Order: sequence, then structure tokens, then C-alpha cells
Amino acid sequence: MNKLIRRLQRHRTALMLGFFSCMVYGCLALLFFGLMSVNNKALLNLSRTLATTLLTYIALSCAMHAVYGGYAVGKKKSKPVISSMSLATLVTDLITYLQLQIMNVNPNNRQRLELFGEDFLWLLLCMVCQILLIVFWVRLGNGMYFTINPPRRCLLVLGDEGQEARLRGKVGRYALQWRVTDVCLYNAPDMVDRLRQCELVFIGKVPEQAKMALLQHCYDLHRDVICQADLQGIMLSNARQMVVDDAPFLEMTYGKMTLGQRMMKRGMDIGISLLVLIGFSPLLLLIALCIYLEDGGPVIFRQQRMTVNGRVFSICKFRTMTVIDSLKANPVSATTDDARITRVGQVLRRFRLDELPQFWNILRGAMTVVGPRPEMLENVARYKQQLPAFVYREKMKAGLTGYAQIEGRYNTTPEDKLMLDLMYIESFSLWVDIKLIFRTLTVFFKSDSTEGFAPPQVNGETAEERGRIGA
Repeated sequence: MNKLIRRLQRHRTALMLGFFSCMVYGCLALLFFGLMSVNNKALLNLSRTLATTLLTYIALSCAMHAVYGGYAVGKKKSKPVISSMSLATLVTDLITYLQLQIMNVNPNNRQRLELFGEDFLWLLLCMVCQILLIVFWVRLGNGMYFTINPPRRCLLVLGDEGQEARLRGKVGRYALQWRVTDVCLYNAPDMVDRLRQCELVFIGKVPEQAKMALLQHCYDLHRDVICQADLQGIMLSNARQMVVDDAPFLEMTYGKMTLGQRMMKRGMDIGISLLVLIGFSPLLLLIALCIYLEDGGPVIFRQQRMTVNGRVFSICKFRTMTVIDSLKANPVSATTDDARITRVGQVLRRFRLDELPQFWNILRGAMTVVGPRPEMLENVARYKQQLPAFVYREKMKAGLTGYAQIEGRYNTTPEDKLMLDLMYIESFSLWVDIKLIFRTLTVFFKSDSTEGFAPPQVNGETAEERGRIGA
């Protein structure tokens, strides 16, 4: 009976999400075409303009929502879904609007391209209405989803008792999705009975043999499992299934970039860095002036960092701390409401503007747009002793953004940041780079991405070191 109820519940949820998805995407498209048709009557008729614009909008909408995750109601909190969908929709609107304006330049319509005419005002109104619509449908969808689906009962399986607080804290951030009802060590004698009482199993750091036994029990009992990532799991995560003679194998290839991939990645680096440095040059000058006027100190903060194959380079960032603190030989990590951060620095850190000079490092070839975080030299030796797998980060050039910078926070542990970096390295592709570049925009909506350490905690990282873009 319980299985039947759960099956009906899943079907009802799937139908609800399908209906809500059709409604939200349909309404977004109708808003765009409805408001754009005020001055573009061709969009109201079966015409080449309508066909081309519609195909462009649909293709971009599918691509952008594939990058940002789409209508992920029930899987994520409302705020990240709203920010991701809003960004995907705005990018789709802007590119489709540009295509429409280009098509309007013809002998029967306009003689020159007009990007900021009356249509632009309708576009701005459209974007505002679309964001309000997204907020409504996402909050309604999550509200309905979690009304139908109460939090799943979770069992935390630990390698030792010291893991409980940290793992419970991670799971506790998603109180609407998961509820911790039981906690035990991996060698608990009544493990099977505990597994029967839960709906989802979180497995922390446990011995490999014990993990395999746990996974087999969960497989037999039809329990969903979330395992904490380790090096072996990440290395095999992209393995290809293959058969040699009549025996199944997993093929793990060494993820070395081809010549074509290196050329394309370098071309993207040069193009993006030139675009930012030239396009944002007025902003760069304004920031530099504000930093200098506040205390008369140097504008740029430089520090030795490590990149591919252990090479060392000097990273450039806008200075956000007082001159004395930024030049200390053994600085400590920034804390919440850190008094060492200047007034201008607080604004720069909040909006990640202190990272902009790193595009000069990218243009020179010392860094890349997407790659592992560039670590300061003082941390490298210590991390290699504590985490032997840390050396694998040197397979790729240090980057401005990546999984660790997007998904991580300032106070994310070095081990977790390492695993996020290795996830990128082992899953590298140019498509992944493009997705991460677009997803970097979501960092601006994460209020906890710069969450500092609680005073007086110190982790040996410089106060200028940030667990975010470019750090």
C-alpha cells in the first residue's frame, strides 16, 4: 500500500511539474513576442521575421536553460532557481532582440540598426515582467512540490563521529528536501534495519570496502544514495563503458587536451579578456581612482600563485585591504565584518569587482578563464602534505572561474575545493567551459559565497585569498 501511495505521489508531482514548466516557458515566450510585436507587426503574421525570431528564441531558450538548469523546482531552493532562470531568460531575450533588430534593417523597414529605440523600452518592460513571472512560478512550484512531498527521511552514515556536525550542517541547509532522522557509524551492527527505516542515505568518508557493502545493501533495499565524493569516484565518474572480448571494462583516459582544444581554449581566453579589458575600461579606471583616493595606497594587489606544471606567476587584483594588511608576510583569512577591509574594498568584494585585473593575467597567458583556482605558494606545500591528490590540480592552467569558484564559498574546506577542481579537470570539454562561463554570473546572486571565517579562526590563507571567482 505504501509503495502504491508513493508511486501515485510521484506521478502527481511529475504531472504538476510538467504543467508548471509548460506554463512558465509559454508565458515567458508570449511576453517577449507580445511586447516586441507592438512596433514589429511582422511578428503578428506568418512571415520570415516571425519564423526566424521564433526559432532563434526557442534554440537560445533551450541552450540557456540547459546551461543554468531550467525550472529545477523540487531540486533546488527558490532563490538559485529564480536567479538561474532569470539569467537564462535575459540572455535569450537580448540575443533574440539583437537578431530581430538586425532583420529590421531592410529597404522596406529601417535604413540603419537601432538598438536603443522604442523597441528597447519594450524589451526592458518585458524583462521586468518576465522576472516577476519567474518569481511567481518558482515560488508556487516549490510551495506545491514540498506540500505534496514532505522532506525525505535521511540516514547519515559516518566514518567517525567527528563527521556528524559537518555533514548534518550541509544536509540541514535543505530542510524542505531532507530531514535527518538517524545517524550511525559505518560498522553499526543493525545497519540493514536502519536502512529500511529511511528513504535516502548520505554516506560520508568511510573505508572503501565498507562503502561497497553499504551500496550493495542500498541497492537491494531500493534506497537512494548520496556519497561524498573522493578521488577514485571522481576519476571514474567519466569512464566509458566498454567490452573487451566478452568482459566488461571501464575505460579511464588521461584527460590531456588536444592541440585543437588548446587552440580554441586560448582563443576564447584572448577574446574574452580583450572584451572585458576594453569594454570595462571606464569602470576599471573609476575603481582605481576610488582605491587611490581612499588612502593613497597602491591600486593593484600582487601575489605569487601557482599554475599548470607548478609554474609560478604574479596574480593581479584590486587591493581591498589596508596597505599594511595587504603587505603582511603572514596574513590571516578574512573574517565576518573584517575591520582590515577598506570601504571601497567592501563594495569590490561584494560584487567581485576586485577580480577584474586578472583578465590581464589571462591575456598574457598566465591564467585561463576556466580552470582550477590559482593557489598562493604558502598553501601549496602544506596542502600537498595534507592532501596528496592536490598535485593533480597542476594538470591544467589556473583559472578565473570553475566549479570551486562557482559552487564553493570562501570558507569551503581545502579538501572540498580540491574535489571541485578535480571534477572540472576530469570532465573537461569546451562545452563545459562555456557552461561554467555563463554559470559564473549566478555567483553574484549567492549572498553566502563570500561568507567569512568566524573570528578568530585562521586557515593559513591570505586575507586577499577568496574562495570565489579568481581565488
